[in-house]
Amino acid sequence: LVVSTFQTLYTYPENWRAFKAQIAAQYSGARLKVASNPPAFTFGQTNRTPAFLNNFPLGKVPAFQGDDGFCLFESNAIAHYLSNDALRGNTPQAAAQVLQWVSFADSEIIPPASAWVFPTLGIMQFNKQATEQAKEDVKKALAVLNQHLNTRTFLVGERISLADITVVCSMIWLYKQVLEPSFRQPYANVTRWFVTCVNQPQFKAVLGEVKLCEKMAQFDAKKFAEMQPKKETPAKKEKGGKEAAKPQEKKEKKKEEKKPAPEEEMDDCDAVLAAEPKTKDPFAHLPKSSFVMDEFKRKYSNEDTLTVALPHFWEHFDREGYSIWYGVYKYPEELTLTFKSCNLITGMFQRLDKLRKNAFASVILFGTNNDSSISGIWVFRGQDLAFTLSEDWQIDYESYDWRKLAPDSEECKTMVKEYFAWEGDFKHVGKAFNQGKIFK
Repeated sequence: LVVSTFQTLYTYPENWRAFKAQIAAQYSGARLKVASNPPAFTFGQTNRTPAFLNNFPLGKVPAFQGDDGFCLFESNAIAHYLSNDALRGNTPQAAAQVLQWVSFADSEIIPPASAWVFPTLGIMQFNKQATEQAKEDVKKALAVLNQHLNTRTFLVGERISLADITVVCSMIWLYKQVLEPSFRQPYANVTRWFVTCVNQPQFKAVLGEVKLCEKMAQFDAKKFAEMQPKKETPAKKEKGGKEAAKPQEKKEKKKEEKKPAPEEEMDDCDAVLAAEPKTKDPFAHLPKSSFVMDEFKRKYSNEDTLTVALPHFWEHFDREGYSIWYGVYKYPEELTLTFKSCNLITGMFQRLDKLRKNAFASVILFGTNNDSSISGIWVFRGQDLAFTLSEDWQIDYESYDWRKLAPDSEECKTMVKEYFAWEGDFKHVGKAFNQGKIFK
C-alpha cells in the first residue's frame, strides 16, 4: 500500500513520462505533489544541483521523493510504486502481463514514435528514410495492439491497469501530432481503447482534454532552426558562415540519427519541451476589471490592515470581475508538527507562483502540534475557482474543501476582516490562531 503522506514528483510541465505516475496516483489514491515550476523545480537548474544529484545521480526527471526520504528515478518504477495491487495485476500472471505491455511501450512504441513525432515538434532534424521506417514500425505496433484489443476492452483483465496507463501515455504524442483519421482507420480497436482511457476521470484529471489530430503534422524547418540556437551560434564564427557550418551540421545530424538509443533522444526532448512556451494566459477570456489587485496588495503590505487596506479593498472590490472563496484543508487528522503543517501552505504557494498576479490569499494554521487545522480566504479573478484554469495549479487544491462566499454577506465581511488581519474570534474554527501566510 502507498503511504498517505504527501510525496513529491519532480518534472517539467507536460512530461508524458510523469503522466504515468500521476495517473497511477489518481487511481490508487496516493497523495502526490508535482513540482514542475519555479521555485519548486526549474528544469535544467534544480536537477543539476548537488542536493538533487545526491538523490538522483542521473539528474533526469521524473524523479520521486517520499516524505520519508525514499527516492526513485525511472518513470516505470515510480508509476509502479504509486500504483495499487489492482493496477499492478492481482495475480502473478496478470502482473507479468502488465510488465509485458510496459516493456512493449518502451521497446516497440517509443523509439519509432520519437523518430516520427520529434521532427514535427522541432526537436529533431527531419530524415525521410528514418521517418518512413518509423511509420512502418508504428503500424506494426498498432497492428499488435489492434489484434489484442479485438476481444478485450483493456490490455490486461477487465479493468484499467498500469499496462493501459503506460501504453496510452507512450502514444499521446502520436495521437496528438500524426495519427490522422486515414492513418488510424485500420486500427479502430486501438483508437476506441485509447479514447476510452483518456476520457476516464483519473486520466482527465492529469491530461485534460486529449484532442486527436485531424491532419498529420509535418517537419517545420523554421521551427527546428528556432529550437536549435545553441548549435548554430558557434559555427557562424568561422569564415564562410553558413557554408562552413553545413558539413559540420550534417555530420552531427547523421550521428544523431544513427543512435538507436531512445533515451538520448528523449533527453533532447526533455530540454526542448521544458523550454517550449506554455499555454496562453488562463484569464485571457475575462473582461478587464476595475479592481487593481496590485494597488490593494501595496496597501496591505505597507499600511495598516484594519484602517487602510480593508476599507480600500471593499471600496474598490469588483464583484463581477472577482470572487471570494473559503478553503479548508480536508485532512486535519494528518497534520502533526506545526512547522510541517506550515510547509504544506508554503509548498502550495510556491507551486501557484504564476497565479499571484490574479489572486490574493490569507491562509492560517490554527491550533497546536497534533491538533491543528488549516483554512484560508482566497480572492480570485473571475467567478470560478481559479485552480481549474491551468493544469499547473491543480496539484494541491483538491486537498481542500472550497466554498464561494457572497461578498455582501456579513459572513464574508467578517471572515475577510479576520483572515486579512489575523485577529478576531474565528468562531467557525474552534482553535486558536497559530500563524498565517499571505499569498500575494
